Amino acid sequence: MSKPAYLILENGATFTGEYFGAIGEVTGELVFTTGVIGYLETLTDPNYYGQIVLHTFPLVGNYGIIPEDFESDSVQPAAYIVKHPCPDPSNFRSKGTLEAFMHERGLVGVCHIDTRALTRIIREHGVMNCRITATPPAANEAAAIKTYRIAKPVEQVSPKERVFFSAASPRFRVAILDFGCRESIRRALVNRGCELWAFPGNSTPEEILSVEPDGIVLSNGPGDPADNPEIVDNLQALINPALPVFGIGLGHQLLALAHGFATNKLKYGHRGLNQPVRDKTSRRIIITSQNHGYVVNSDTIDGNTAEEWFVNVNDGTCEGIRYKGMPSFSVQFNPATSNCEFLFDRFIRNMEVTKYAAR
Repeated sequence: MSKPAYLILENGATFTGEYFGAIGEVTGELVFTTGVIGYLETLTDPNYYGQIVLHTFPLVGNYGIIPEDFESDSVQPAAYIVKHPCPDPSNFRSKGTLEAFMHERGLVGVCHIDTRALTRIIREHGVMNCRITATPPAANEAAAIKTYRIAKPVEQVSPKERVFFSAASPRFRVAILDFGCRESIRRALVNRGCELWAFPGNSTPEEILSVEPDGIVLSNGPGDPADNPEIVDNLQALINPALPVFGIGLGHQLLALAHGFATNKLKYGHRGLNQPVRDKTSRRIIITSQNHGYVVNSDTIDGNTAEEWFVNVNDGTCEGIRYKGMPSFSVQFNPATSNCEFLFDRFIRNMEVTKYAAR
């Protein structure tokens, strides 16, 4: 028999559902994702570290568990909420069910909850904290939930020491400042002939430059970019007009902060596979995969230093920046999708120009 689960929002609203996966009490920031597919990537994406993820698509788990599609070795969200978990997946690559995987990894899940009503609350009032518990809410519980904050998320998902990834026919050496890098990003670089040194997020410029990289990637990662002043200081010292830099997600935001621009929090973020983005130069629109709650404030971009490259079609927020006088650029969305991989090719061309020009 299923065990009842209560979901309590910081504003006092309560929803009742059932546990699936692991059973336990969890507090975290509640966010929603709109992807019809991609739950495996969501469950293992370091951007979701410590958050409670609400899936708006009602049926989740129908193609099972496929480890080859994971974005990291660990489950990243604190909990997972779906309308209907699929008990009988159908896929020749599947290695098991979603619920069995969540049991194995100790991930708390809630199902048979009104996910549409819950999503509407977030869209109207903005992202908020919540608690999943097996006991009915106490009188003062909402106030305690509101004070919760994820502590040092980048430190939790970043490697503790530098890690090397080889390429079959290496052409370039790339240093990744790993704030929670997705596996698909590393794979895209290796497939283009890049051998990689993945560094902890707080590595010094001297440590990074010691491997003599041809280019630097600032990876995606979780949390508020403004909570990382040490990293911003390191980036300011690392910026070099002759060294190509490619910022992604959190890396895009941190690079902007290093140039003196500002960031701010979105009301409910961009999370899903269907975010339309416009290239301001070509006017081309591409559909992107995104997972973030903060953006670079477009009004703070110094036109003498950089130019806004991409904008979100839905809300006009900054989605990409090109820097002037240096081979550096950054994007807010995930470039490791079929229609966005041209950005990796641009990074490769930048390294070709600077590497062979120096000879």
